[in-house]
Amino acid sequence: MQATLIEPAAFDSVYSQEYTGLVRLAYMTTGNVGAAEDVVQEVFAAWYRQGAHVQQPAAYLRRAVISRCTSWVRRRVLERRHAGVFADGHEPAYADVTAVRAALRRLRPRQRAAVFLRYYLDLPESEIAEALGCRLGTVKSLLHRSLATMKEFLGE
Repeated sequence: MQATLIEPAAFDSVYSQEYTGLVRLAYMTTGNVGAAEDVVQEVFAAWYRQGAHVQQPAAYLRRAVISRCTSWVRRRVLERRHAGVFADGHEPAYADVTAVRAALRRLRPRQRAAVFLRYYLDLPESEIAEALGCRLGTVKSLLHRSLATMKEFLGE
């Protein structure tokens, strides 16, 4: 069976509309710009290979990025556990931004993805559920628990 290729103009259009947001989503999940860019490029390549079978490219791409980022984070956790070394991240100079990023790092990857999709990309909970591959109630629970964890950490 031969895959039906995506029209180059359609690919370029989706790429230009979604790339930046997907890299930001991946960065919020991985905490690493290079890894975020790599993940997004891999997802776009996989989408291109899928051909025209994908009906909703933006939703497909978001879900694929979240999935790959979760795998990336799991691999890093295992690497750190076995190496006994924790990576030192670069923090911005602004205290508030640093505190929020530290609070986000306390969340699990799936929780970070839900928070990012809701509050940065301003997606409705139904689209977040589709992106995460879960029920609407699960999204609400993820967001509630994530915000509670962040508030506790931030002392608000």
